[in-house]
Amino acid sequence: MPHAKTYSAQIHGMESHIVTIEVDTSNGLHSFSVVGLGDKAVEESKDRISSAIKNSGYTSPKNKNQKVVISLAPADIRKEGPSFDLGMALAYLLASGDIDFDPDKKLFLGELALDGSIRRVHGVLPIIRSAISQGFTDIYIPTENSHEAGLVGGAQIYPISKLENTIGHLEERKGFVLKPIIQAKPQINQPLTDMDMSYIHGQESAKRGLEIAAAGRHNVALYGPPGTGKTMLAKAFRGILPPLSEEEIIEVTAIHSIAGTLGLQVITEPPFRAPHHTASYASIIGGGAFPRPGEITLAHKGILFLDELPEFSTSVIESLREPLEEKKITVARARGSVTFPADCILVAAMNPCPCGYGDDRCTCGSGLRAQYVRKISGPLSDRIDMWIAVSKIEYDKLGSKIDSNSSQKIQERINKTRNIQYDRCRRLGIARCCNSEIGIRDIDKAITLIPELSKFLSVTAERLGLSGRGYHRILKISRTIADLEEKEIIEKKHLLEALQYRQKPF
Repeated sequence: MPHAKTYSAQIHGMESHIVTIEVDTSNGLHSFSVVGLGDKAVEESKDRISSAIKNSGYTSPKNKNQKVVISLAPADIRKEGPSFDLGMALAYLLASGDIDFDPDKKLFLGELALDGSIRRVHGVLPIIRSAISQGFTDIYIPTENSHEAGLVGGAQIYPISKLENTIGHLEERKGFVLKPIIQAKPQINQPLTDMDMSYIHGQESAKRGLEIAAAGRHNVALYGPPGTGKTMLAKAFRGILPPLSEEEIIEVTAIHSIAGTLGLQVITEPPFRAPHHTASYASIIGGGAFPRPGEITLAHKGILFLDELPEFSTSVIESLREPLEEKKITVARARGSVTFPADCILVAAMNPCPCGYGDDRCTCGSGLRAQYVRKISGPLSDRIDMWIAVSKIEYDKLGSKIDSNSSQKIQERINKTRNIQYDRCRRLGIARCCNSEIGIRDIDKAITLIPELSKFLSVTAERLGLSGRGYHRILKISRTIADLEEKEIIEKKHLLEALQYRQKPF
């Protein structure tokens, strides 16, 4: 059989594309070519395949006087990475008549080592989900990617470690039977942060603000002099967020699988991404000639922590406007555009001025301070729901006992508040969401004020010069505060506390 084909797949942006691998062999002087718009890794696969086939007990393509052409279709999609190695090797062995099996409805993923072992690849989880939806019944993946595959059902998914064993199973030889992965619910791991809210002495108002932010998924900015605990509070914030739902676990794990940042376990806790302030625009937003997810996408359903916010480049800071509002980011390049999810909570931290102190010790002139805060533009600061002051801690509090209000207790209150919000959305026929995510179309149904408070808010908003967005942000924060107290009606104290969090430091 001089011609054969198998199936593999690759990720483009956030989508999976099935790739048909065709091999044609013919007599003549030796040549070995791979066509189909492959990158350098695909071109180099010829050497990996040849050595893996030789070390698995078969004749290497390089030891035969024949012309070998491997085509990766469709040819108009650029092929990247080594994930086609396994499919290419099997297709060649089929075409050369060395093995025999039916490749229909079978999908193969894996990078081949020179000794025939199979290495892990990126993007396995979204590829499996796409392949199942397109009717593939048997999917072969590297053993190291097994933890991802356990999240998905609907097909026989086989973990493989060696080319020789894979061939034995495909040919149904005795002693080479592979067991498919059994689908199982993801196990919720222990919180990935070792920072508990109870370890942070003082800062009760900041802790209260972060509890509100976590309950309603509000964006926050912490501001204050250095050494007051802003970074500690941000790290502890992760520990009070509820664990991800099963649907969110699959979604977030798929993103990190595509980006190659997934370890040996699925992600069950909200991600926490804290890029350094020297990070580039492309690393935060995503990009490249063939767009890859950035930090804001890797923080999907979790936290994007930007410490020293004004120290980031202006282009990075301003690029956050759209994703904070739309919860997604579209990266457009000459070769196409890709939309990445970006539904995260922004937690920013900043000092009052370049030297950090902003008081009698400050060495910054008025011009320098104005230049420092000017990097946070009005449109961006308006999209940050809550501005929380983190003031200097009294020394006697630093020596006090650990606070009994632990992250676990705060998380229990937040879980209860989230359920109140979800129940309200269900009653009103609104898509399941937290208060910060209520759209302009549904805000009048979900959040109502008594006439007296409505008039009070209008007068206050005019006095403070709030934008329409700022007005709605206050309504949403007030609703979250009332939900934390399990109150059906927003009271004046809830509104006053919400207004307090809209006071910016500049």
